[in-house]
Amino acid sequence: MGRIRSGKSTKADKTNPVADKARDLLPGDPGELHGPSPNPHTNLLIADLALRGGTLLARRAVERGLLGSKYAPRKAKAIMRGRTFGETLVHSAIARVALQSVPGAIIVGGGLIAKTLYDRARPHQARAEGEAALHEKAKDGAK
Repeated sequence: MGRIRSGKSTKADKTNPVADKARDLLPGDPGELHGPSPNPHTNLLIADLALRGGTLLARRAVERGLLGSKYAPRKAKAIMRGRTFGETLVHSAIARVALQSVPGAIIVGGGLIAKTLYDRARPHQARAEGEAALHEKAKDGAK
């Protein structure tokens, strides 16, 4: 991200032709935030919604890609629709804990590693349990 200029020029700015050219291309005051609205709070809201929407679309595409490699597209959609609101909240909370602090990332990452190692110790049973859970989600999503 770029920095907001205070209007004071520094020695580096005076000798940097690239910065001068970029500054000349921006309309208005270079220290002013630009966006679709003159209200910076509205611009922040628009940016937040765009980022969250883009993240949601990217997450769904990745999930569909992971499910689509093994299941038919119709069943993959049903599995995604079959998730409960509670599951979605728990997954969001876990991701938030992992992203907000280093200890949270260590705890969540360690838990995922432990679960993976546990599943690898008993691969046939883990695969059967996962298949059964996804089958139930697909049945719930098809309703």
